[in-house]
Amino acid sequence: MEATWRLDSARIVAALARYTGDFALAEDVASEALAEALVAWPRDGVPRDPTAWLLTTGRRRAIDAFRRRSGRDERYAALGRDLAEGGAHAGGTPVADDDPDLLWDPDVIDDDRLALIFTACHPVLSREARVALTLRVVGGLSSDEIARAFLVPTATVQARITRAKKTLAAARVPFEVPPEADRSERLGSVLQVVYLVFTEGSSATSGDDWMRADLAREAVRLARVLSRLVPHEPEAAGLLALLELTAARFPARTGPDGEPVLLADQDRRRWDAGAIRRGRAALRRAVGAGRGLGPYGLQAAIAEQHDVARSVAETDWDRIVLLYEALGQVAPSPVVELNRAVAVSMASGPAAALALVDDLVAREVLSGSYLLPSVRGELLVQLGRADEARGELELAARLCGNARERGVLERKAAAL
Repeated sequence: MEATWRLDSARIVAALARYTGDFALAEDVASEALAEALVAWPRDGVPRDPTAWLLTTGRRRAIDAFRRRSGRDERYAALGRDLAEGGAHAGGTPVADDDPDLLWDPDVIDDDRLALIFTACHPVLSREARVALTLRVVGGLSSDEIARAFLVPTATVQARITRAKKTLAAARVPFEVPPEADRSERLGSVLQVVYLVFTEGSSATSGDDWMRADLAREAVRLARVLSRLVPHEPEAAGLLALLELTAARFPARTGPDGEPVLLADQDRRRWDAGAIRRGRAALRRAVGAGRGLGPYGLQAAIAEQHDVARSVAETDWDRIVLLYEALGQVAPSPVVELNRAVAVSMASGPAAALALVDDLVAREVLSGSYLLPSVRGELLVQLGRADEARGELELAARLCGNARERGVLERKAAAL
């Protein structure tokens, strides 16, 4: 049941949102369907198609909700007509009302998920609210996970999500992929959401697994859909390139027991050559647009340098440093500066990189994140300052929310 929910919760909410036209109601009835499954499945057995069961149950709960709402007779009648017509509301092919698969059309539901993202990224919401809401309903991330990703308190994330739902309802935002003329306005937020979903999937901020491959794969799929939807937007192609080129290394990123395998230790023969080809092709499309690479395109160019190198030693680190400097100009952030410091350490040695990292420490940025002490610890190891390195790695381990990654840091500290 957990696996079904994790994989398909966004599809279920999206389909129910399409049928009810009410974003918050769709989430509520999806949760009610899950609660009903917790009782029924252990008693009656797991249904042949768990997702279809949840969708059908959610639809029934939605009908019940409309029935309970006084003053909503007209809306209920409209919903009843749409259901009787088997999805005509969304342009689907009419089917019989008693068809158990009424809401389950994989092709239509894929479009629903994209509509769900664009709805959650509507301009009536603040940028922070758009991202938080989409990560919740599309990415399936918990409030704690979103809070860690944005380095803000969990209560702040919960408040953003609650306000976002109320704002969408008050503004009567339609559940749809916007017309072409309106897409560019929302595209930036949509790309950011897909990127963050992928980031959480490739390096989980919490839990026992280092990666959430299902989440990352979903982000790649969404990036492909977006790239087709806006073929002339270089950043959409840049994002797709970044995700393909990064996901190409997934087969070698974990060991037999799920433990992280660092880049230097990965068997590059296991990298996905097909994903690398797709990523490089997308990157060429981004470059070919002739408008210069944006943040995603530049990150894709960095990923490409890793993917085409035969080893860490043969990687063009000088070019990666230059690409990070360009990225710092178009999308400055402490994380970009930290990554640039890592590249500098490979190109020019750990002493030059440590100066950059110490500058971040002095500016008190990335406080609360394990990334800064982790990188500083690694640089101190290379400089032979074992005692200081141990303290930094132990601090990083305490701050790290992912059990697998924490274990790696603890073992490194213990080895010093």
